[in-house]
Amino acid sequence: MSTQALSGNTPAPAPAPREPRAVDPATRPYRFSDVVRSEWTKVRTVRSTWWTLLATAVVVIGLGALIGLGVGSHYKHMGLGDRLTFDPTRVAFFSLLFGQLAVSVLAVLVVTSEYSTGMIRTSLQAVPRRTWLLSAKALVFAAIALVVGEILSFATFFVVQALLKAGPAPTSSLGQPHVLRAVIGAGLYLTVTGLLSLGVATLIRSTAGAITIIVAVYFVLPVFSNALPSNWANPVQKWLPTGAGQQIFSVKPQSHYFTAWPGFLVLCVYTAIVLVAAGFALNKRDA
Repeated sequence: MSTQALSGNTPAPAPAPREPRAVDPATRPYRFSDVVRSEWTKVRTVRSTWWTLLATAVVVIGLGALIGLGVGSHYKHMGLGDRLTFDPTRVAFFSLLFGQLAVSVLAVLVVTSEYSTGMIRTSLQAVPRRTWLLSAKALVFAAIALVVGEILSFATFFVVQALLKAGPAPTSSLGQPHVLRAVIGAGLYLTVTGLLSLGVATLIRSTAGAITIIVAVYFVLPVFSNALPSNWANPVQKWLPTGAGQQIFSVKPQSHYFTAWPGFLVLCVYTAIVLVAAGFALNKRDA
């Protein structure tokens, strides 16, 4: 018998390694990614989201096709001046002026639907960091709007160019200078104008009030500016968010307006100011 066995100093067996315990999501601090997933679940499970996106597709592609058909058949009756300034790429995106309203309605509903049902109190209790809540809503909406906007932009472009060619009228192709930028820019324009609407909705907290302001900015102000004297109308139209931002999907620059990227930057600055103001208001006031 060994000395260790006689003395009772047999070494104890090594403890079995412990398996790492999974962290319960209900007990750990929430992360921004959790807020984003929550907002994505809210948006995709609401029926109005899909109806609004369907309406956007119908308006942008359907109305774009009608405009392309009409402009294509009318081209042969245009004067020389109109033919020199004819921009077949911009013609493809005339329908965006109405499609942006449908996208903006979706942006408004992302915010105001919770105020109308009172669910905003639950959301703010679950996410005390209110800027995170607004940022998550903006991020989820921007992702949806960008994907849908780019798909609709390319689809509308190809449909309208085919109809213009049948007109016959001049057409554009993606290989021509600045055309690809304009097509991609059309989707970016829809996204940023939607984010601007989301900021307005956060400030107003009313579906009807937010949509009224959006219609005034996107449609009434441009029409009103046309009634002003030219020395007033030109600078007003140049600095309007829609007038500046729409240059991103134009190939031929328009007089008295910014060029493509500076104009789009002006729209982005307007949007950033409204979103910052919305975040400040969300933090300072009650639900």
